[in-house]
Amino acid sequence: MSRESLGLEAPLLSYLIEHGVRESELLAKLREETAKLPGAQMQIAPEQGAFMAMLTRLLDVRLAVEIGVFTGYSSISVAGAMAEDGRLIACDNHEENTLIAKRYWRLAGLDHKIDFRLKNARETVDDLIEEGLAGTVDMAFIDADKDGYDHYYERCLQLLRPGGLVLIDNVLWSGSVIDDSAQDNSTKAIRAINAKVIADDRVDVSMVPIGDGLTMVRKK
Repeated sequence: MSRESLGLEAPLLSYLIEHGVRESELLAKLREETAKLPGAQMQIAPEQGAFMAMLTRLLDVRLAVEIGVFTGYSSISVAGAMAEDGRLIACDNHEENTLIAKRYWRLAGLDHKIDFRLKNARETVDDLIEEGLAGTVDMAFIDADKDGYDHYYERCLQLLRPGGLVLIDNVLWSGSVIDDSAQDNSTKAIRAINAKVIADDRVDVSMVPIGDGLTMVRKK
C-alpha cells in the first residue's frame, strides 16, 4: 500500500532514488500514468522494483511467478532482468488494470517473456502445480488479496525449487500491523502470514523495510 518506502522523508527518498535506482524512462512513464488511477498506491516503489531486478539477476531467474500484476511495474522490473529465455507467469483477475500492463510489456519488448493468466490467482497457482511446475520455479512475488496470502505462500513453496525465493509484499501494511485498533481482515491476514513465516523452519527469512515492507523467504 505504498508507492515509496515507509519512513523516509522526501529529501532522503529523492536522494535514494537518484543514487540507487536506474529507472528507465518507460517505467517512469508507467508510474506517472498509474498515479492518476484509483488504487495507485498499490504500485510498488521504484526502489523496490530495482531491488527485485537485482535479486532476479543474482539468482539468474529463468522461471518466475507473479501473483498480482496491477499495471505491470513489478513484472517489467523482473522480466527485464531475466535472460532472453526467461519466463514470468503473471497472475491477475483485473482486466482493466492489466490492459495497461500489457501495453507497457509490449513497449518494453517483454511480452514474449510474460505468460499472463487472467483468472483468480488462487486457482492459477493450483493450476501451475497441476501443470507439473512444482519444484521448478526460481522466484515468486506475492502482492494480491491479503486474505489469500497463506494459500499463495503454501503453493509458492510447492512451486519453488530448493534455494528459490518467495517475495511477500506489504508485510508492514503502512504500519497497521502494530496498530491494535486495526482489526480488518486484510491486516489480520498480514499479521498471520508474518507470524507463520518467521516460525517456519522450511525456509530462511529476512524482512526488509523497502516499499510497504517486503519479506524474502528462501526455500531450504
